[in-house]
Amino acid sequence: MPLSTNDTILKDGGECGALLRAIDWTVHPLGVPSAWPPELRTLVGVMLGSVQPMLILWGPQHTVLYNDSYAAMCGDRHPEALGRPFQQLWFDIWNEVLPIIDAAYAGRGTSMDDIEFTMHRKGYPEETHFAFSYTPVRNSEGRIVGIFCACQETTSEVLMRRRELQERERFLQVFELTLGAIAVLSGPDHVITVANADYQMLVGRRDIVGKPVSEALPEVVNQGFVELLDEVYRSGVAHLGRGTPVKLQRKPGGAIEQRIIDFLYQPLRDLHGKVDAIFVHAIDVTERIEADQQQSLLRSELGHRMKNQLALVQAIVNQTLRTAPDIPTAAKSLGDRVQVLAGAHDLLIAGETGSATVGEIVRKLVRLHDDGPQTRFRLSGETIEVASRPALSLSLILHELSTNAVKYGALSGGEGYVKVNWGRQDSPEGERFVLDWEEVGGPPVSVPRTLGSGSRLIRAGLAGTIDGKVALEFAPLGVRCTISADLESFQLER
Repeated sequence: MPLSTNDTILKDGGECGALLRAIDWTVHPLGVPSAWPPELRTLVGVMLGSVQPMLILWGPQHTVLYNDSYAAMCGDRHPEALGRPFQQLWFDIWNEVLPIIDAAYAGRGTSMDDIEFTMHRKGYPEETHFAFSYTPVRNSEGRIVGIFCACQETTSEVLMRRRELQERERFLQVFELTLGAIAVLSGPDHVITVANADYQMLVGRRDIVGKPVSEALPEVVNQGFVELLDEVYRSGVAHLGRGTPVKLQRKPGGAIEQRIIDFLYQPLRDLHGKVDAIFVHAIDVTERIEADQQQSLLRSELGHRMKNQLALVQAIVNQTLRTAPDIPTAAKSLGDRVQVLAGAHDLLIAGETGSATVGEIVRKLVRLHDDGPQTRFRLSGETIEVASRPALSLSLILHELSTNAVKYGALSGGEGYVKVNWGRQDSPEGERFVLDWEEVGGPPVSVPRTLGSGSRLIRAGLAGTIDGKVALEFAPLGVRCTISADLESFQLER
């Protein structure tokens, strides 16, 4: 039986204590425990009585002594490593730990909260992490005779923190890529702890993170949003808002801008179920709301214009049929007039604002009759926009005038031409639109005995205008026509 079995210093200690008692110390380099230096005996007693992983390196061979808690970190190398040189235990990381051991034997202790090793202790490489301290042990003469190490494996904690960090990074990526403005407000003061790019853009890219909402966005305080946050934080009940106007100062020193948002205030709870933060998700729907309103306006305007157009077509049909001498003539006149209406509508549809200019209407018409650039028509005028109803009327009036000029007037021969001038004109009643049509160089003109549908259409004036007037003169040297109306009504959709 080994001499060490009954030594009190090896009493207890669990499995490692039993293994140490089973060693034949009479042939071991350390010798029998009863003859060990008092420093070693004391440290072995402390080690075997501790639940913290502890390791002792002793003598020039760095003989290893450890307890059960340390044995769990040795993997498949326990129990053979107990009582053997340290290099045999950790041969795979020897080059990494040797500088630490040399420093301790030179009198310099080492302490690390985290050191990483790649170990093969279970037959395969694995990443491991440890927190430890290496303390030089001196004998009574002050000579360093060993090292005492208290340590703790932290691999699971480190890997868990890494996973948590990866999950946080992944969460932040999702957070950043999620559609809409997102932020997390912490505590009863609603401190903005995180905000994605859309949130930053919504509020004007201000320095808001780390500040309470009342400080980061002072303009929302009196709009009821802070009170809503307080209520959600107090009650733990989420709040959903749709189509809510919010006034924000989106530029430093700039004007307050109103946006329309859909938003959610969702309470977040800690491990004890207590609300400790609020998740904010907002979507700026300003453009969508404005687009919906514009679409509604366009539908209404389309209906309004359709009614006006049908009424105008009905009037044209009635006038044409009442005065036409026969069905083919009526069909020809009606077809021409409808074609003019279609051309006028092409101009209106092409315009961004649903309107055309007088110049566009005139030039589109004269291209049907002109033999070459500026040969039969002499045009001059300002750029004046015209609303849809007056534009259709003006197109029809000019069509009738040009048709009559081709049949009977200045355009019926080769020498005549037409002067068309338009612009704004001041009057006691206010600013007016005025267009003058004057035929020159045609055959002598006489006043017609009957009033045809074309003349009736011309004299009806500009639809949709206030105080519209038409002066039609059959002067001997050429027909003259002056069309005028209140300028505002000429340009305003009614």
